[in-house]
Amino acid sequence: MKIIQSWQGLLPADRGASVAMGNFDGVHLGHRSVIESAAAQGRLGVLTFEPHPREYFAPDAPPFRLMNSEARANRLAKLGVERLYELPFGAEMAGFSPEDFAREVLANGLGVTHVTVGSDFCFGKGRKGTVADLTDLGRQYGFGVTVAPLLRSGGKEISSTAIRNALSEGRPQDAAAMLGHLHRIEGEVIHGEKRGRELGFPTANMSVAGLHLPRLGVYAVKVDVLTGPRAGSYGGAASLGVRPMFGENAPNLETFIFDFAGDLYGQHLSVALVDYLRPEMKFDGLPALMEQMHADCDRARAILAA
Repeated sequence: MKIIQSWQGLLPADRGASVAMGNFDGVHLGHRSVIESAAAQGRLGVLTFEPHPREYFAPDAPPFRLMNSEARANRLAKLGVERLYELPFGAEMAGFSPEDFAREVLANGLGVTHVTVGSDFCFGKGRKGTVADLTDLGRQYGFGVTVAPLLRSGGKEISSTAIRNALSEGRPQDAAAMLGHLHRIEGEVIHGEKRGRELGFPTANMSVAGLHLPRLGVYAVKVDVLTGPRAGSYGGAASLGVRPMFGENAPNLETFIFDFAGDLYGQHLSVALVDYLRPEMKFDGLPALMEQMHADCDRARAILAA
């Protein structure tokens, strides 16, 4: 998959796609329906924005994203997307009227042949453009438009908001049912305090800055090491939280990978939340903490084996 971060000056081979358009946070089953519809219309591309428009308009709001741009790109590549148009969202993009956007970005810039969106899609300055407006503008500027219906699960619409709620409540399996895949946290392994190594549980530490936080606690996880000489898939147990045994800390993800030995600093991991084991706890001392860690790992192994 080729990632293109501009709508101007594109090579001829990068123009003329049938694009699915939206933010695609989480790349859930509803998003996949939009992408599959776009694929039926021609050479598949996805048009999205970075940063997410909500981050641009409300930079001080609590983090809400289900995935960073790296994780989104990895997931879209698995769906067969040939071109990812990850367009910068700033003052210029925010100022486009619906017609300006359709003319300058979609028609003149990307030269799209077809655009597919969800039925709740809005666009243009002030989110004033509706799917009906997009359809009319497509006729005017020479591209087709398909509006994909929203999908439902358990009688409720599948949405990024519903997935966030499930994760916040410690229900990763319900989130996975709406996503169509396990929820993953992806990123680079960073240096931590190395306490896990001293306790016999060396962990791969990852930042969760900018992401919506699932319920803090311990999870059974599947781990894909994406880079480096030990690339591959493993099981593990991960603690997502602030480490209350050791003072006040910013949240991060610490993953103990089963049956693994090696240095992962600087490598990229994808950690999938399989099941929620327990909330964060503060123990009376290190022996009690270590006993619980052994119990967590035994339970995680059993869940993963099943």
